[in-house]
Amino acid sequence: MEPAVIGARLASSVVSPLIRKLFLTDGPGAGLVDKPIRVSGLVSFRGEKRTLSDKDLHKISEELVRRAAQSTGVEELLPNFEKRAVANAVADSLRVMGTLDMDDVQAVKLGHLGLSRHLRSQSNTATLGLSSDAVTLHASVMNTACLHILNFFTQRSTFVPRTLLEQSRSIEELTLKIDSLIARAPSPADGPFEDRYARYIAAKHGKLSIFGLDLSGSPETWRLDTAYLSLDAAGDATNAVPTLLSADHVLAGRNRVLLRGVAGSGKTTLVQWLAVSTAQKSLDEHLLYLYGLVPFVLPLRTLTRGGATLPAPDEFLSAVDCPIAGLQPPGWFDRVLRSGRGLILIDGIDEIPEDDRSDARRWLQELIGTYPGNRWLVTSRPSAVREHWLVSDDFAELDLAPMSRDNVAEFIKRWHKAAGISDQYANELLRAVRAKQDLGRLATNPLMCGLICALHQDRRGYLPEGRKEIYDAALSMLLFRRDRERGVYKSGSIHISEAHHIQLIQKLAYWMIRNGRSEMDRTDAVELLRQALPTMPKVAEQGTAEEIYRHLLIRSGLLREPSADSMDFIHRTFQDYLGAKAAVEGLDFDFLIANAHLDQWEDVIRMAVAHARPTERTRLLTGLIRRDDASPHGMNRLHLLAAACLEHATELDPAVRAEVQQRAAALIPPRSADQARALTEVGPVVLDLLPGPREPAPDEVPPLSEQSRAERQSLVHEAYFTVLAAARIATDAAITVLAQYRGHPDLRVRNELVRAWSRFDTDTYGQEVVAHLAEEQLYFPVSNMRELRALYSFGGRSRIKISGEFTTAGFVNACRTDRLTHLWVEADMGRTWWWLHSFPNLRSLTIETLHPRIDVGTLAQVVSLRTVRLPEGTLTTGADLLPPSMKIVHERLSAI
Repeated sequence: MEPAVIGARLASSVVSPLIRKLFLTDGPGAGLVDKPIRVSGLVSFRGEKRTLSDKDLHKISEELVRRAAQSTGVEELLPNFEKRAVANAVADSLRVMGTLDMDDVQAVKLGHLGLSRHLRSQSNTATLGLSSDAVTLHASVMNTACLHILNFFTQRSTFVPRTLLEQSRSIEELTLKIDSLIARAPSPADGPFEDRYARYIAAKHGKLSIFGLDLSGSPETWRLDTAYLSLDAAGDATNAVPTLLSADHVLAGRNRVLLRGVAGSGKTTLVQWLAVSTAQKSLDEHLLYLYGLVPFVLPLRTLTRGGATLPAPDEFLSAVDCPIAGLQPPGWFDRVLRSGRGLILIDGIDEIPEDDRSDARRWLQELIGTYPGNRWLVTSRPSAVREHWLVSDDFAELDLAPMSRDNVAEFIKRWHKAAGISDQYANELLRAVRAKQDLGRLATNPLMCGLICALHQDRRGYLPEGRKEIYDAALSMLLFRRDRERGVYKSGSIHISEAHHIQLIQKLAYWMIRNGRSEMDRTDAVELLRQALPTMPKVAEQGTAEEIYRHLLIRSGLLREPSADSMDFIHRTFQDYLGAKAAVEGLDFDFLIANAHLDQWEDVIRMAVAHARPTERTRLLTGLIRRDDASPHGMNRLHLLAAACLEHATELDPAVRAEVQQRAAALIPPRSADQARALTEVGPVVLDLLPGPREPAPDEVPPLSEQSRAERQSLVHEAYFTVLAAARIATDAAITVLAQYRGHPDLRVRNELVRAWSRFDTDTYGQEVVAHLAEEQLYFPVSNMRELRALYSFGGRSRIKISGEFTTAGFVNACRTDRLTHLWVEADMGRTWWWLHSFPNLRSLTIETLHPRIDVGTLAQVVSLRTVRLPEGTLTTGADLLPPSMKIVHERLSAI
């Protein structure tokens, strides 16, 4: 018999009188009291006013079961002893109401099925040994009983006034939210234009190029909402307890952010995602902070095209060639920005020459000074702007973190799914990336992951080793095999060899590098080709410079036209790689060395070392480390750059290699976040140079001298930045370095060690590092069940921070419930918190959610809980239901 049928056949006239006996008679009065009335105080079978004996409770249960069995025919299927057992189970479940730590309003909100499940879960031993039919009967009787229980609650004289009081509070909160939304709403005159502009943003930025997909017969672009992979951003290293957060949320609770990320790390893709999400207005609860905003996507490479000055706000749209710029209503931009509705996304500070960045900063400061209430995101490569470059303007500074093992696995699966390739190839590649350290070290950002996926598929599972070899293979795939395998060549069409393709395109790349440009005018590109064609007669005879340009644009897969009058590379990485090749072939070593201190040349220098022959590498590297015209800071950068080049120097004079390593070793251990980032760029070779923790001098007689305290603090900084550098290199060899610091007492050091867990093998890193970390004040982050089970095997932890996808049951079952005292929740664990009663010693709960409203009333039965921390600005309901011993604290939770 279906449970719903059982419930339907139990008439209200039978059940309702029985249920009413379970509760005390309602007294007079409106019931407008400060303290809520618990369900446990309403029942008639416990307390000083008890009117129902335990025997009476059993009789009611027996009658409910008998009536249900008769009305459905179950009576004939179940023996009498089992029907008595079901009655006992119903009595046990109903008896739970006597200890229930919720009031009638909360119970009604929970619903009759939710209340039934909760009562039965508290007496789950009552049905042990019963048949499946008997268990079904028990559940059905309880479902029906709870329906009538809730109906009884709603008819009580105190219920309506209580709910009206709660409704009035909710209406007040809702009014505040509506006022906020009205402030974000466009004026009637602007609405139609904003709708059209939103459609333009969604169309222009709503597609993502996934490298190599076109080689499999799939579209060259993919819908952003299908292909987008959210990565993590890390907070400023100077914070006491830095944290990781989803890059999607960098502007949640922050109006101004400077986001750093290496080439290919996904900065521009994040800008696209934020712009499209805002424009489409179909935001999930985690992006509600973007609701009502108007996105302005401002790539600096485009804004400064042809030496143009940075635009005023009324020129934002025309500066990026928006086709509807001329249709914006008069004064529209000013109304948007004055009302604080602007989302200004400034992409690529590193894309403009270093000498122009001060002007860009002044332009930004003037905009913020005029329109301070908007949200601002600025992106850059790490080396392009110094640490704290915009801190004085109230910008939070974040770094895009390298892709974790889970990120890489998810990217590989999505790439193969988008390409229509079987899971077998995806699984094979994933095994290869995890087995080969060199390959795994390269797969740390979306660009390199896409390259590796495309090459793995194109070469039927064979992958080259090393960054240069991967770039070479990718260029061959793009410039030659792509057209050949797609059957593009036709009689009479232009046919340019792979070598000539590279020769022509690298001339364009080197011109852009020498001139500090990321885009070039179309006319300049055609003119450069016209000058080069006489040296290539086999190419020149096939067409004019204009025709050759069109052929390269369409067929190479490397070039694109962001506007009708400009040209750029599909990614800056390919520009730097080919420009470096042109510089080496032109023997431009002195020019390379002279510009090596400029951040825009760093990747060019690395690739030049890869392209150069052994004697040329010696010339380049010695030139870098022996330059004497740079500032001390500039010399440090050059020495670290030379060390970073060693991984590309497959053949090099041992004496030169030793000198480069010696110069770099003088900068170790790192003493700032900038130095830690620079060491990360050096790669795994730096792991051999990083020291273990240094012990401080023995304590003096207290109090310590000022000098002694400063020395101790310096040692802590060294340890922290050393761990920061090693953790971001994220190869298995780094675990050996990091394990040396597992006994360090400083919270920042331990926090960086534990948050690096997701970048390494769960079991290996867990056993070598995480299991040994002192627990004092340290939250142990878990992003998946495997990490949670590992913590369980280590004996559990008192402080846990959860993110990722978890179910409440899965989390509870995989925890040492008696050990947990502090829980930090970033994962979506639902809207009710009854499940936390499973942790008898839980004292502190932090809920870091972007949801604007949280019902904390469901925490009332977590009797051990003392403090609930919520983000600033979060609205709460049900706080009046909490006991006086429980405190709600609103604060800025993220350490960023």
